[in-house]
Amino acid sequence: MNSRQVSQSSESSSWNEEEDICNAQDEVAVQFLSYAFIDDSIARVLTNLIWKYQKQETITKADMLRTLGPDYDNEQTPVFKKLYETMCMNFGIEMREVDPTSHTYALLPILGLTYNGIYSANYQCLSKIDLLIVILTIIFVKGNCASEDDIKEYLRKRDMLAQNDHFVLKEPWKFITEKLVELGYLEYRQVANSDPARYEFLWGPRAHAETTKMKVLEHLAKVNRREPSTYPRLYADALGQEQEAAHASDMDQ
Repeated sequence: MNSRQVSQSSESSSWNEEEDICNAQDEVAVQFLSYAFIDDSIARVLTNLIWKYQKQETITKADMLRTLGPDYDNEQTPVFKKLYETMCMNFGIEMREVDPTSHTYALLPILGLTYNGIYSANYQCLSKIDLLIVILTIIFVKGNCASEDDIKEYLRKRDMLAQNDHFVLKEPWKFITEKLVELGYLEYRQVANSDPARYEFLWGPRAHAETTKMKVLEHLAKVNRREPSTYPRLYADALGQEQEAAHASDMDQ
């Protein structure tokens, strides 16, 4: 193979990977909105599970069944499967049975995010949490920096999907640019030397403290039923961060 063919092959491989990453990102966006089609009973359980997660408390199957009500007595298996998948895929939280006798579950972080400051008793906290995860994923996928247009494009796609009115955020842009910045999950800054001014998003200090690129990549891959290494560019970036952290830890000892 001559140098021109090698170059073309490399360019094609790179383009295919970027297209693959974009498709994966879209799949995450759709996956994170799947809960919008659930009913109020399941939404109440999810909200309670998030609350228990933040308080680091366990929950029993009986507790969840009481919240669901008698309508679900004959649908326990599919409902609990849906709850498990939604907590894992949408919110990065594992429901792990720690006592088979009492059917007690611990709620364990997959992504590491605490969501402190985001929780509220209404269903909108579910939308806020998935929005945070999607934005952190978009920033990572876009090379650790996402433009306003990148985020607004996602919000446009989100608005086009059918949603349960209970979950719709009235001012998502304000939540992103003010609340998530205030909480330290995002950094929102003007692009250097841009005229007219353009703005971009990066992970904030709290995002860096609570999660890692590898955890976000593993979650992205899980949603798409893939292995993290099948996204070579993202995997190399995430692995580099892991190695830097390990080196810094060794230096501190």
